[in-house]
Amino acid sequence: MFDDQSQLFCNRMVRTKKGLKREGLSPRYTAMTLMGLHRGEAFGLRNPFNSEAILKRLLKDTKWLESIGDMGLLLWACALIAPERFEEVYRNLNVAVAIARCRHAIEGYTMEMAWFLAGLAHGALAGQKCIPGLAGLAEKSYEIVRNNQGRNGIFGHHAAGNGIAGALRSRLGSFADQVYPIYAFSMFSSAFAHEEALKRAQACAETVCSAQGPLGQWWWHYDSRAGRMVGKYPVYSVHQDAMAPMALFALGESLGHDYSTWIFKGLAWIYGQNELNVNLCEDTAGIVLRCIYLPKPAAYLQDAASLFGFGPLNTVPTGLRVRFEDRPYHFGWVLYALAAYGFE
Repeated sequence: MFDDQSQLFCNRMVRTKKGLKREGLSPRYTAMTLMGLHRGEAFGLRNPFNSEAILKRLLKDTKWLESIGDMGLLLWACALIAPERFEEVYRNLNVAVAIARCRHAIEGYTMEMAWFLAGLAHGALAGQKCIPGLAGLAEKSYEIVRNNQGRNGIFGHHAAGNGIAGALRSRLGSFADQVYPIYAFSMFSSAFAHEEALKRAQACAETVCSAQGPLGQWWWHYDSRAGRMVGKYPVYSVHQDAMAPMALFALGESLGHDYSTWIFKGLAWIYGQNELNVNLCEDTAGIVLRCIYLPKPAAYLQDAASLFGFGPLNTVPTGLRVRFEDRPYHFGWVLYALAAYGFE
């Protein structure tokens, strides 16, 4: 998945009739993958890449930053891999005014602002808390994400928007809109002793854990107003073995609570205990198949019916398929989530 010439990881690896094909390049996925590689190395795994050199590549030309979320990921990676450069990067990117000038901050996007908050929190945890304005910026970022949290801890996709589509997207949140705030709030609480943030992260975690499927599925869509799951598919492998463990382990460490029952149930789904009885780990190809999904428009119809209370949520739909691709950040988050706990 790594392109030597550009020093970046690809966007995705797709199975074709001629074998696996690498498509595109992704600085965002590169930042995520770097963090996992660094964490794996910290716990004794051999890192075949030069993480510092790749990070320098990302820092040299920051035109790839498309959102405040990308800025947050770069700060996060810098705090972990090169903390001595964090303040320099913070100033060069003009982070202090990011919330006022970035669209995803102004419109209050949950996932992107959670990445940004995580970057600031990790900077503080790396010894950079004394940067003027950093604590206040972290608090403001926290407030933006917090305002998207509804009943029973569920987060909508962004702040209240205009029109039917804006109102609906502010009400609905994906699984990513739940796990990244859980992680970011946990780190923010650790960095700034913020008790409310930890309680809010716990409220979200308890709701998504209670909604976990019978086979360990981490479902896709949630209703922040009703505080429940409303859309099942796709179920993504990266949620099962990486993002959910990353968030729940971080929260568990902060709370002194054990979420391993839900974590390991989710992991089992990957290895064949799923709707299609398929092992999604393809050892010969070296990938983990991306998801089990329901083709459109059936998936949209099921989500809409569930949202308005007309659809059965407890049945397994027909027509489920496996998507034959994988993305590098998947492996990055796997390492980030699990390296500290050992491998067999």
